[in-house]
Amino acid sequence: MILRPMVETDAAAVIEANRANRAYHAPWVQPPVDRASFDRWFASVAAGRTVSMLGSMPDGAVIGVLNFSEIVRGNFLSCYLGYYGMAAFAGRGLMSLCLRAGLIHMREAVGLHRVEANIQPGNLRSRALVERLGFRREGYSPAYLYIDGAWRDHERWAILLEAVSAVVPAR
Repeated sequence: MILRPMVETDAAAVIEANRANRAYHAPWVQPPVDRASFDRWFASVAAGRTVSMLGSMPDGAVIGVLNFSEIVRGNFLSCYLGYYGMAAFAGRGLMSLCLRAGLIHMREAVGLHRVEANIQPGNLRSRALVERLGFRREGYSPAYLYIDGAWRDHERWAILLEAVSAVVPAR
């Protein structure tokens, strides 16, 4: 598994993977599925407002995407986390590895203290992923985000990055 910062030249591979996984992603997330939507999304990365990371296999197959957005410095040192994986790699622990490495990067290279993930209550795989990594459920937000044509309720999960270990626990 390789985790690295997303670059603009990743557009074709990410768009292709997202198109192939539309049914898998719905209704949880609507990632870019064409060049125009990728460019709109990537503008926040290019402007430095989002740190986006691409998880892939050595052959280039996309495992998933991590987005650390709304990064706040100063006394807060926090951000929001959005992520999604691809169906072909589900259940193999690869997104756990990607996310653990991404969290360590945000602590070590970016200097953040806290990361919050907002997850739809019915997205059991996503909830299980953050729980495995040590996120705590902090609250519930009705009609929090407009996704896939509807306002969706979300649970707020967060982790203090000091608690994230580089050691991967045995299964």
